[in-house]
Formats: sequence, structure tokens, C-alpha cells
Amino acid sequence: MIHNFDDFCLVVYAIVDDICQQLEPFLRRPGPVPVCSDSELIALCLIGECKGWDMESELLSNMQSYRYLFPHLPETSRFNRRRRNLMFIMNCIRRILLSQLDLAQDNQCVIDSLPIPVVQFHLVPSSTGDWPAHEATFGKVSSKKETIFGYKLHMLITLNGLILDFVLAPANETDLEVGFELLAEHTDLTVIGDKGYISADKAAHLWRNNRIRLQTLPRRNQKQQIPASMRRLFNSVRQIIETVNGQLTEQFHIETNHAHSFWGLCARLYTKLTAHTLCIYINRLLGNPDFLHIKALAFPI
Repeated sequence: MIHNFDDFCLVVYAIVDDICQQLEPFLRRPGPVPVCSDSELIALCLIGECKGWDMESELLSNMQSYRYLFPHLPETSRFNRRRRNLMFIMNCIRRILLSQLDLAQDNQCVIDSLPIPVVQFHLVPSSTGDWPAHEATFGKVSSKKETIFGYKLHMLITLNGLILDFVLAPANETDLEVGFELLAEHTDLTVIGDKGYISADKAAHLWRNNRIRLQTLPRRNQKQQIPASMRRLFNSVRQIIETVNGQLTEQFHIETNHAHSFWGLCARLYTKLTAHTLCIYINRLLGNPDFLHIKALAFPI
């Protein structure tokens, strides 16, 4: 059982280190072995995200009080550089955790997108980052009635709140086009989407080629409507993704960008999404039936 923050840190490190041993051939590098191991650094990143310490300086400052758990804390710049170098390993850890979760076998899912602004709207003209080179664009977020500069994170989520897959796309690309590409990588699913995913042609293509049944609420001006009871069911299922979006936004601060480059952003996104999966994995490990209740693991100090 996890009774306090120390326990949580030890559990996270044990899980990460066990997976890193499996990935050891991919972690080899020339030169001396760092005193802060890859397992420790990845565990620190995940612990920081679970606590909401998503800035390197904040994380390393707070972890000074826990040197009996992590005695070798790297400097901020080195920490940031190593996290970028390990971001694909971080995503491998997420995928391995998924493979060990029976929840990932759920063939009923929801698809949606979340805005990822990278530069405040009024600062875009003076921005010196590499965002345009990596296709960051202006795009409308209809749910918030605003325009952002950056990307959208498109996610495929099970009805238990587990993020199965995701893709980062320019903010001006439509949910339908990116969602279609994301779903085309999967098979044998029933997927619920909002009105942005309405397309009879693409739904037929997904069913014919991938055995994916894409179901959406019809627009009010469409002739073919569904019963009120089915509409209520759709709306209740949609609450799943609203819950996950709330977790990612409020606990993991996914819409707040601290990165100065595209690859820095990717490293942070991989960390946040892996931390989300890890929390569900630990809840499952501990027999907690409330798989969507993630914040309880971020123990106060």
C-alpha cells in the first residue's frame, strides 16, 4: 500500500527501473555512467508531473528535501537535456504499461482533441522558437471559442479513461482528418466522437478496412436522428473524455507550455501522458476500482 509521498516515490521508481532493465539495450551510451541513473531521472520526471511540478527548477528544488530517496539530482540544464534524450524511452514505458493493463483491451473508446498552445497569441510575431518549422499554426478551438497558436493533441481513450493512443497535429487541421488517420492505425473498435467527426464516407472506410464503428451524434439539421435515450447515452459517455481532459489540464497542466522548442514540448507531453497512464496502472495495482481518480496519488508533502 501507498501511505505517503515516500511510498509513492519508491513505487514509481520500482516500476520504472523494472521496465528500464527490459529496455537496457536501448539505454546504452558511450562515456561514463551518470551518477543519476536513467531510471532515477525518468522516475523524477513522472513524480514531478504527478505532483504538478512540471518546471524543472520547481521539481529539483522540491526534491532537495528527498535526497535520501534520490541522492544525485542533476543540474537543471543537464536534467532538461537528458529528459529530451530519453523521451522515446518514456513513451516506450507508457506503451509497456498499456500492454500490462487489461483496461487497454476495452474495444469501446472515445476520440477527441485538446488544444496545446505554445506561444501566447500576442507574442507570436516576436517568437524566436522553432515552432513554424514544426508546423505550429493558428487554429480555432470551437469548444472554447478561441484561436490558439500551436497544436492539438488528438487522443483515443477507453471508456475507463485510459489513453490508448494519441497524435500531435497542427492546430488548423480538422478533428475529422487527424482522427481518421489516428483510427486507421487500429482495428476492431467502437468509437464515439462529437459532431466534428461526422463523415459517412470515412465512417464507411473505417468499418470496411479496420472494423471500426465510428458513431457520432447527428447534427440537428440532419434528417436521420437518434432516440432521446440514445442521445443521453452519448452525452454520458462523452463525460469520460471531459474527465480525462480535466485531469490532463488541471493536474498535469498539459495546456501550459514551458518548452522553448518543439522537441522540448514533445518531451514534456510524453512525460505527462506516461504519468497519466502510470497513475491508472498504480491504481489498478492497488485494487482501486476508481480508475479515473488519479489525483489521490499526488500526496501532499
